[in-house]
Amino acid sequence: MRRPEKVAELMREEIAQVVGYELEDPRVSSVTVTDVLMSENLREARVYVTIAGTDKEAAAALRALEHAAPYVRRRVALELNLKRTPEVHFIRDTIEEQATRVDELLTELEHEHAGQANESVERRDEG
Repeated sequence: MRRPEKVAELMREEIAQVVGYELEDPRVSSVTVTDVLMSENLREARVYVTIAGTDKEAAAALRALEHAAPYVRRRVALELNLKRTPEVHFIRDTIEEQATRVDELLTELEHEHAGQANESVERRDEG
């Protein structure tokens, strides 16, 4: 595993702890850290988060996370003892939402297909 990936995994674990247990802002109570991607020079960390709730609640949670980013960075610096602690940028991870939407569409198509198959069988039985 390359160094940026190692650092990313350590940061993901630490940031998940900080966001999950140390931030007292109620807007971030539904936030889950899913991934961290590091720049090659280790100066920036893109922290991907899933946020339960409406788009409005998600936007508020992202604002709260950006406001808390300096604190999160300081906590990471204390725990990981890196030469240079990366800037932390929070990004909403919508992959789960997209997967749920795809599942809904597939289920809908399956029901439509089953309905068409039943109609076809009924017409054949009538003829």
